[in-house]
Amino acid sequence: MADTAPYVRVLEADVPAVSTAGNSDDSVVAQAPFDCTVTSIVYVPEAAITGADTNSRTVSMVNKGQVGSGSITVATLALTSGVNAVANDDKAITLSATAANLVLAAGDTLLWRSVAVGTGIADPGGLLRITVSRN
Repeated sequence: MADTAPYVRVLEADVPAVSTAGNSDDSVVAQAPFDCTVTSIVYVPEAAITGADTNSRTVSMVNKGQVGSGSITVATLALTSGVNAVANDDKAITLSATAANLVLAAGDTLLWRSVAVGTGIADPGGLLRITVSRN
């Protein structure tokens, strides 16, 4: 008889820094190890990030699917005024309110997207921690 008990795995990846000057970056960070649901995403930046309104940054986790053409947003955080991240400390990334967006099939590719809004603010890069639970 197969073991079907819930199984949780934490996927970790280093994400690159992105400078201010309007730069954005997409980085492949992981593939779903099995059919699962994302239960949390945490970003641990290497330096502090102070949110701003006009020129800011939005970070997101996107499910690109198994062939790399997907565009489902799993989680996102707009670093606007009052939304800050402390250096070397966990910053939770808000999961999608749409439950289906959190479901991954084995082999789905996850992409970390760091987008400058306006002229942007710096993204210092850091550690990304994605927690998944087997379906």
